[in-house]
Amino acid sequence: MLDHVAPGVFDDSIDPAATLTFLNDPRHHLAVALDAKLVVGFASAVHYAHPDKPSPELWINEIGVAPTHQGRGIGKALIAAVLNVARTLGCTDAWVLTDRDNERAMRLYESSGGIATHDHVMFTFRLG
Repeated sequence: MLDHVAPGVFDDSIDPAATLTFLNDPRHHLAVALDAKLVVGFASAVHYAHPDKPSPELWINEIGVAPTHQGRGIGKALIAAVLNVARTLGCTDAWVLTDRDNERAMRLYESSGGIATHDHVMFTFRLG
């Protein structure tokens, strides 16, 4: 399915080895939106357990929609799909991070039922 992806959906080209690693891990989830046989959107997520949480949680890692298909409700449908997976897995919470100045993402997450909580700062550690 990921052999036919519209431009602008993913940040970079699809790597076959990374795709296999992702798909072979049952904690990883990928929802895609199709236009005929072309992937025009995706949402990736990971469910996980934590020592101080009684139920698993879902981290929504990334959402992408082709520029040609934005504004059609695809992002909202993709979020609904991964939230449905989370409910099926017994997750009590799901979360996603974005920049406050990413107005498109802020509108999407709020219109999908997300609640903005605090101003978070993400630190990236380059490991190699």
